[in-house]
Amino acid sequence: MKYMLLIHSGAVDEQGGAPQCTVEDWMAYDKDVRDAGILVSGESLADLVTATTVRVSPTGERTVTDGPFAETRELLGGFLVIDVPDLDAALDWAARCPGARDGGSVVVRPVADFGAPEDSGHSGDSGASRDSQGPEASDDSSGSGDFGG
Repeated sequence: MKYMLLIHSGAVDEQGGAPQCTVEDWMAYDKDVRDAGILVSGESLADLVTATTVRVSPTGERTVTDGPFAETRELLGGFLVIDVPDLDAALDWAARCPGARDGGSVVVRPVADFGAPEDSGHSGDSGASRDSQGPEASDDSSGSGDFGG
């Protein structure tokens, strides 16, 4: 089953990066994920504080705000999509992520597969779908190797 790991930084340094993690931390984690054969895709976002947020009101009026989020200082630094057997395995990989340390967090979300047959009793639950692709589908090398900033 595929899960997205959304890597949030609790703080940024002067260069807009996550100070709690070294490049070596990210390289080691990237290697572990690749060696385990579970990486589907992943990217680091450039300069964590450079973002623009767009909201559209019910009347269709667009509001553009500088910055990633108006209400929080937590910044999305990057993401991984991994293909693992279940939520417990995804949570284990999230806990190993350097971005989960020192005020950071990793949000784990199942990836919906609208083409897969639904499991009985889970109508409409995007986490209930089963993905038929195994680790061989994780040969995508598009990840940057520095997922947290």
